[in-house]
Amino acid sequence: MTSERDIKIFTGNSNPKLANEIAELLGEEMGNATVGTFSDGEISVNIIDSVRGKDVFLIQSTCTPVNNNLMELLIMVDALKRASAQTITAVIPYMGYARQDRKVRPHDPITAKLVADLLTVAGVDRILSIDLHVEQIQAFFNIPVDHLKGVPVLAAHYLERNFDTNDMVVVSPDIGSVTRARYFAKKVDAPLAIIDKRRPKANVSQVMNIIGEVEGKRAVIVDDLLDTGGTFINAANALMDKGALEVYGCITHAVLSGNAINRIEESCIKEIVALNTIPSDRLKDSTKFRTLSVAPVFAKAIERIYKNRPISSLNE
Repeated sequence: MTSERDIKIFTGNSNPKLANEIAELLGEEMGNATVGTFSDGEISVNIIDSVRGKDVFLIQSTCTPVNNNLMELLIMVDALKRASAQTITAVIPYMGYARQDRKVRPHDPITAKLVADLLTVAGVDRILSIDLHVEQIQAFFNIPVDHLKGVPVLAAHYLERNFDTNDMVVVSPDIGSVTRARYFAKKVDAPLAIIDKRRPKANVSQVMNIIGEVEGKRAVIVDDLLDTGGTFINAANALMDKGALEVYGCITHAVLSGNAINRIEESCIKEIVALNTIPSDRLKDSTKFRTLSVAPVFAKAIERIYKNRPISSLNE
């Protein structure tokens, strides 16, 4: 990408397959570093390559195990900063703790803000991520945040498969996801439906009502992530009860906690398309999950950041 070779790509242990894909697309070798643990479980980092005066892009999702991967990221940033890197961009395909973005109860923490502060204090100069849980999280940072969207990749996939949009309806699983679902619906030229749900407690949702026409249509639920699967399964059941022919799903982040994969396999959902922001090894034997790579989007974004060019067009 550059003859001077003043760019370096590094990764921790969270998603090395995606990181290597991105580096390969950029025509760059992965930076040499060892990231492990000491005997007592503390994170051990050794940056072997010289990064003095380099623009460093550190690729690390803070997915399960969230705390280990977050500490790897923070300690690697500190090591790179002390090794005189010129700039450090934290490329975080999936940002853990993003759902703790507000106070629901009087004494709740706002952990997403805490994580933003930790990254900034550690020495990160810029954040590059995709589909933060809510866009307001960008305001938690006092450094630039480049926020990519997963919808263009997901919508393009459906269009490439020649889905008949005449009998398709795009479904937002809750009010908070309406903007994302509407954007998807516009991309595929399909109508929008909204599920009105309530969440009596964390990771539990109940469908109250469906706004929009779904009878006789193939419903595509669009959301940023899938965790326990409860929201998707309840939504799919409600859509089928209302006369939907089939139910599909589109997600950016396949969190898939606990027995979520088995629950999806046993559900009425026909297929879920997910991006590989989180390692997808567990999905290789699944009959209902299809994984798409976000490496091309991140590679283009990194190149544009490095060359001081806008990345907003990538979301179109």
